[in-house]
Amino acid sequence: MNITLPDNSVRKFNNELSGYDLASDISRSLAKDAVCIEINGQLTDLNTLIKEDSKCRIFTSNDQTSLEVLRHSSAHILAQAVLNLFPNTKYGVGPSIEDGFYYDFLFENNIKEDDLLKIEKEMHKIVLEKQHFSKEFISDKEALKIFSNQQFKQELINTADKGEGVGEGQVSTYKNKDFIDLCKGPHIPNTGYLKHFKLTKLAGAYWRGIETNPQLQRIYGTAWFTKDDLNKYLTRQKEAEKRDHRKLGRELKLFTTADELGPGQYLWQPNGSILRNQIEEFSKSAHINNGYEFVNTPHIGRSILWETSGHLDHYKEGMYPALTTEDTDDDYYLKPMNCPFHILVYKNDIRSYRELPIRYFELGSVYRMEKTGVLHGLLRARGFTQDDAHIFTTIDNLNDEILNLLTFSIKLLNCFGFTEIEADLSTRPNDSIGEDKDWENATKSLEEALNQQKISYKIAQGEGAFYGPKIDLHIKDAIGRRWQLTTIQIDFAQPNNFSLEYVNSENKKVRPVMIHRALLGSIERFTGILIEHYAGEFPGWLAPNQINILTVGKVDEYLNFIISKLSKYRLNIDDRNIRLGEKIHESRKNKVPITVIIGENDAKNKSIAINYLDGSEEKDIDFNEGIKSINKKLKKPVFKI
Repeated sequence: MNITLPDNSVRKFNNELSGYDLASDISRSLAKDAVCIEINGQLTDLNTLIKEDSKCRIFTSNDQTSLEVLRHSSAHILAQAVLNLFPNTKYGVGPSIEDGFYYDFLFENNIKEDDLLKIEKEMHKIVLEKQHFSKEFISDKEALKIFSNQQFKQELINTADKGEGVGEGQVSTYKNKDFIDLCKGPHIPNTGYLKHFKLTKLAGAYWRGIETNPQLQRIYGTAWFTKDDLNKYLTRQKEAEKRDHRKLGRELKLFTTADELGPGQYLWQPNGSILRNQIEEFSKSAHINNGYEFVNTPHIGRSILWETSGHLDHYKEGMYPALTTEDTDDDYYLKPMNCPFHILVYKNDIRSYRELPIRYFELGSVYRMEKTGVLHGLLRARGFTQDDAHIFTTIDNLNDEILNLLTFSIKLLNCFGFTEIEADLSTRPNDSIGEDKDWENATKSLEEALNQQKISYKIAQGEGAFYGPKIDLHIKDAIGRRWQLTTIQIDFAQPNNFSLEYVNSENKKVRPVMIHRALLGSIERFTGILIEHYAGEFPGWLAPNQINILTVGKVDEYLNFIISKLSKYRLNIDDRNIRLGEKIHESRKNKVPITVIIGENDAKNKSIAINYLDGSEEKDIDFNEGIKSINKKLKKPVFKI
């Protein structure tokens, strides 16, 4: 039997062997550090037997894949600990997630945050026992008997939810000691591999995310292979709590909500509106300079529009219910996306190849019926505005257009302070439409653009939409979190759905290629990310209030002179008769980038003092020098491709 390793070396064996045996044959250190194995592209446990010629890759604690397996196993250990302590608990599902894991439970009596420590202690006991995870396939009937008092497990078995390891006629289970769960795996070899973990919070969640289902309690946790990584993560989490845009949004009076609005809707206060306008105006200016035409479209459309676009077939659950009127039988829908409207603008005229590419841009508001459980401030709302554009081009011009788009997006993100950018390239799924040649050309265009821009990317094989490949750009924020922003999506479906055409150089009518793209994405979400990235301490050009002028004594004439020289900026005058220290503290608390202080001596000497938000100061400097410093600090970035 031949085993081919990732370096293409081949090892020969006379008998079947486990993944662990293979690791031991390679080296003792690898066997010690091995967590799971991939056999012919299938990720599985180390104790899985290899019985034929195979390609194998062993994952160690240094691999992200192993971390995901560790976290999945952590969720199982959490469920085991909960059932040890609260035997009558009903348990649902427990996946690994980014940076951690969770498990959903229905307790006899709801637990409290204080109970998490007790559960953690029980988990540590299970870890010390080094219980082995063993996989077993059993029949549906046997599974229903084993889980006879577990309503959620029974539902998974009866509905054959393959996502939880439930297949037709049989069930994949994992057992360690007396605990058993439905699962496809893989898992760590034994519970002793889980050394560094922490239960982080308790939250509510509807069973399977459906609001009419029972509300469960979700326990979140995190798990890492080293203590150092765990401590770094917990430190990041504390920092993230300080930066929470919902908290800072209230404190800085940027946005608010009200019960009368319902979940997922926000009111922009004056400070937030200034910030938002700065973002939008900068984006508009960049689009004008990059050859885009602006359009404005309605917020609702007849059902025929959404039937033609396919949204009613593929996206109805995410749309608000139909609106009806007395004078027509037609249903109307709030738009969840802007693309059908931009298509109608394109269709309004006969198009020639000489006009292409046509680039339509809109800050378009959309409405999506997101489940309440996933709503999260501005980061996940029901009503939001996208910096949406749709490009109609020829297949011959696709390469240039994609490269232009990618360059545009990177430069725009750089202007807002995001310089660490990575990409995912999502390729053709099995259930796709379109010609092989078109998919190959489109995917190649996306990949070549990423290579030319020297953007680090990974290929998400088969993860593209059924109608075309796409690029997603991810940025890293100040505390290392990854956020998905830009999407560049090629679409082979909508030109056919709407019978889009242009007249080519041979005077024949042919289909254009359509590109959907949002660079910042949702303006609401982007604002939330900006707030958290800068912890509310925005670059001077973005700050709602750019300068606070604090007065000490009688300086009215000099104050008016200074105001006249700084009138192009957003100013606030604090001439209250209170202690200067109190004024400075308030200015810092409101995160104003520049605080100018003038007193009677400054008025005589034509000088000023400047306090910056980063703690630096300039005292008793000449007014003209002070103006230069202020101009430099508040300079708007220049967008240039």
